[in-house]
Amino acid sequence: MSDQILKATRSSLGIQTYFGRIYNYMGGGLLMSALMAWLSVREPLFNLFYKVNDGQLSMSVLGWIAIFAPLLVIFFIGNATSKLNIQQAKLWFWLFSALMGISLGSLLFIYSGAAMFQAFLVTAGMFFALSLFGVKTSRDLSGLGRFLIMGLIGVILASLVNIFVGSGQFNFILNILSVVIFVGLTAYDTNKLKAAYNPADSDEIVQAKSIQGALALYLDFINLFRLMLYFLNNRR
Repeated sequence: MSDQILKATRSSLGIQTYFGRIYNYMGGGLLMSALMAWLSVREPLFNLFYKVNDGQLSMSVLGWIAIFAPLLVIFFIGNATSKLNIQQAKLWFWLFSALMGISLGSLLFIYSGAAMFQAFLVTAGMFFALSLFGVKTSRDLSGLGRFLIMGLIGVILASLVNIFVGSGQFNFILNILSVVIFVGLTAYDTNKLKAAYNPADSDEIVQAKSIQGALALYLDFINLFRLMLYFLNNRR
């Protein structure tokens, strides 16, 4: 009995350490993105990523590259994780976070500081509650994950169509669906990370899983944050 209690205690402490690493990486990534977003709208970086024509702000060629570069980095990390050592994985994660920050810099021109702070608080509260649920629940959410991923693909395709249609009402509906999807994905991804934990894993494997987990939760947080900004609708 005492051996079982000891094993359970070690497993519990191991999971706490594991999730501590995940949230530390994720928090560091968010700070990196915030810093790069702020720097990107300051001289001299501003002129590299943005251009102003007749009082209208738009992205430069380098700015557009910065917007799409994170997608390429995610694709690379997803396909090369097993070939990367820990230091390389960390480097790619910080690079991804920096590029995401640059791509999010334009939000500083669209929304007030108060709106962004309010959206951050709402997002952080939602994320904490959903992530806690994903850790604590005894349910297997893998079936929900497949459904949510299919829904996300559908929303992305519908959003591409709406670029040409330009329907504000349809966009509003898509954003509501997106909130539902990312709310579910936050709980699902956290639950998936808990299921992936193995006390027998080496420290290197745990670190690799932590970086992968931080990337997944980072994306959930950023997408929820952008959606909260949309619904608060407190533009400059």
